[in-house]
Amino acid sequence: MRIDAAVRLRGVFSSLALSGALLAASAASAQVTPAAGYTPPDDTPKINVGVTIFADYTYNDAPTIKDSDGNTVNKSEFEVRRAYINVTGQLNHLVAFRITPDVGSRLATTTSASLPSGSSVSASTNYDGSLEFRLKYAFGQLNLDGPLKSQGSWVRLGQQQTPYVDFMEGIYRYRFQGTIFSEREGYLSSSDAGLSGHYNLPSSYGDVHLGYYNGDTYSKAELNDQKAFQIRGTLRPLPRQKVLKGWRVTAFYDHDSPVEHGNRERFIANTTFEHPYVNFGFDYLDARDQVSVTKPEVKSNGWSVWVTPRTRIGIEGLFRYDDLKPNESVDARKKRTLAGVSYWFKLPKPGLAAAVLADYEEVKYDTLLSKPTERRYEIKTLFNY
Repeated sequence: MRIDAAVRLRGVFSSLALSGALLAASAASAQVTPAAGYTPPDDTPKINVGVTIFADYTYNDAPTIKDSDGNTVNKSEFEVRRAYINVTGQLNHLVAFRITPDVGSRLATTTSASLPSGSSVSASTNYDGSLEFRLKYAFGQLNLDGPLKSQGSWVRLGQQQTPYVDFMEGIYRYRFQGTIFSEREGYLSSSDAGLSGHYNLPSSYGDVHLGYYNGDTYSKAELNDQKAFQIRGTLRPLPRQKVLKGWRVTAFYDHDSPVEHGNRERFIANTTFEHPYVNFGFDYLDARDQVSVTKPEVKSNGWSVWVTPRTRIGIEGLFRYDDLKPNESVDARKKRTLAGVSYWFKLPKPGLAAAVLADYEEVKYDTLLSKPTERRYEIKTLFNY
């Protein structure tokens, strides 16, 4: 039943994308001149360059590790977790683009497993310990604002944001501390290659974003004929109410197959609230994974709640709790507690951001998961231009 529904929704999306392209072409050929009382849209080619940097210091209180001489130590490190170069622009009012290289994850080219049998001397290269350079986003976009009479409606093709993660990070703005619950636990990715479309509902009542992707995320090559269908629908129930206009309700569904006849499904129910003095969010996740027809399906579930109280002087609090059951057939859970305080610098233009966060994070595993408790103290920073 779920597969049939996904196939039908894919057909609807294909029809929507084709109709949108035809409408856009029709609108472009029927522009009204200024003499008729209408100002044509801006077709001036543009390009913008920006940067995003996540830099931090982390002290691991637990578990301890052994250094190269066998001493028991608490690992600590300065690190650059992410560095983006964002290049965006437009060719005219209909056609836009984005390309974002991503620098992150230190590259280790030498491991003991790579040494010849019996070798006692390790080899190294000039790249050991270097940050890895890869492509995060690269897509073309057809704007459908005019044909659909909806600001922010478009169709994209290429490596791009997936429907749920990008949406949530617009509300939970602490990716520089760590990713949202569903991504941090490995159930979703922030980017993938595919075709997607977005539509804003009239009168600010919400939006819909759906897409057809490779399904194995931007960091892996496509290895088979299976594709992922993802759809997110968000409703703002009271967009005209002074306080409750910040309340949104969201449902997200992802259907994929890692192999033919295998299964990868995610369902997320979410509610968020935004206000000048506080943001709040709650996620419920239900997931199913069958990596091979020869292996049983693994069902998992979990939830996450977070709140970020804020002040007018730039000081914010961050409190978050995640609870995950990795396998419903095993009575064991993974629990994450996060608490911190941040300062957001006042900057003159929208889109600019600079923040520093001091936080404590603890991750506990029930006995059956056989993993040690993690405790860390962190100083995290964000610079975005």
